[in-house]
Amino acid sequence: MKYSRIIAGTMTWGKWGKQHSAAEMIALMNHCVENNITTFDHADIYGDYTNEEDFGKAFNKSGIKRENIQLISKCGIQFDVKERSNRVKHYDYDKDYIISSVERSLKMLQTDYLDLLLLHRPSPLMNPSEIAEAVDKLSDDGKIRQFGVSNFTPSQIQLIEKEVQVEANQVEFSLSSNAVMNDGTLDDCITYDRLAMSWSPLGSYFREESKANDRIKKVLVELTKKYDATEDQLLLAWVLKHPSNVHPVVGTATPKRLKMAMEAVAINLELQDWFLMLEANEGHEVA
Repeated sequence: MKYSRIIAGTMTWGKWGKQHSAAEMIALMNHCVENNITTFDHADIYGDYTNEEDFGKAFNKSGIKRENIQLISKCGIQFDVKERSNRVKHYDYDKDYIISSVERSLKMLQTDYLDLLLLHRPSPLMNPSEIAEAVDKLSDDGKIRQFGVSNFTPSQIQLIEKEVQVEANQVEFSLSSNAVMNDGTLDDCITYDRLAMSWSPLGSYFREESKANDRIKKVLVELTKKYDATEDQLLLAWVLKHPSNVHPVVGTATPKRLKMAMEAVAINLELQDWFLMLEANEGHEVA
């Protein structure tokens, strides 16, 4: 199964961000496809359970062939919002809920299948057998092509794999948030050939001021000249160099930045430049 190396994260396309109209979403979808970004990342909760429907309506009018793109969605998180009669935020991985959630996503996205279904976050009450029954049913019915998880540790994946194969893990990974490359998570992706995806791949660099970001900025001043690249492209190139073949999920809803993100795939950071950036973030040389 092929996914574009840069994945378009749709979380900010609707209510939680740009609030794009259908026409603007159509233009953005076509812009992505024209720049070889063919994979779109969703979750049922995005936009307070409204994003998938907005995207689906736009996709139906876009003229893009379904077989030319890949759709990812997630389920499991239950919010305490007016759209749902929940009393508390929680996780639900009962068989019936997983199936009904996927069927709702398919209806909202106006598609017959998801290329990849992810469990959004681990729950202490996960039952591997029940999850497997739901995944097997959805797979047998042709409603999902692949199954994976998001934000899971290797041991949590092992728990699920007691009953069903886990083919992907989407985790937070960036220069400024890189714990998964040291705690076995990305090692697990390499060892078991899981699709590795990173959400928030630019980390905190553009969001907050810190001593670490000041150090990174000094390094990037030189590297942007050396590679003729922007700061965000180099931050993506740092993530892309990891041997787990990470696919960054880029959350921007701006066409220019999406195009620039795809161009970052061509940047091959030299080994020592990768470690210069790591050292800048950590504040000390590697041990």
